[in-house]
Amino acid sequence: MDWTLHLAPSLDDFAALAQAAFKALPDEFRDRAGDVVIRVDDFATDEVLDDLGIEDPFELSGLYQGVDLGRRSVFDTGVQPSRVFLYRRPILDEWTERGDVSLGELIAHVLVHEIGHHFGLSDDDIHRIEDDA
Repeated sequence: MDWTLHLAPSLDDFAALAQAAFKALPDEFRDRAGDVVIRVDDFATDEVLDDLGIEDPFELSGLYQGVDLGRRSVFDTGVQPSRVFLYRRPILDEWTERGDVSLGELIAHVLVHEIGHHFGLSDDDIHRIEDDA
């Protein structure tokens, strides 16, 4: 294949892949995800990276921001909607380094991982579920 004629997938391309991945999830999973906003950026902001103690922006491929379902209360007011961030450049980097999954599969994996945090799961919980699958 002549790659000189191809461009890397844009932010809009990633958003379309993320939307397709979300729509492909089981109805119950999507229903529980509720009002989660999915956003695609090239990288996490410097503020986010600093807060997480991450020096290399390529080390963060996704992030959940919000109050997970287990900690929500009817008394919460003025709370921002929960958001899942997918970071295009780190995901592209991982995809090219791995070479064993499609880009859509990797985006779906990161998306499901971050929605897992929305459900109140820790990284350890998510990794344990992935290992058992």
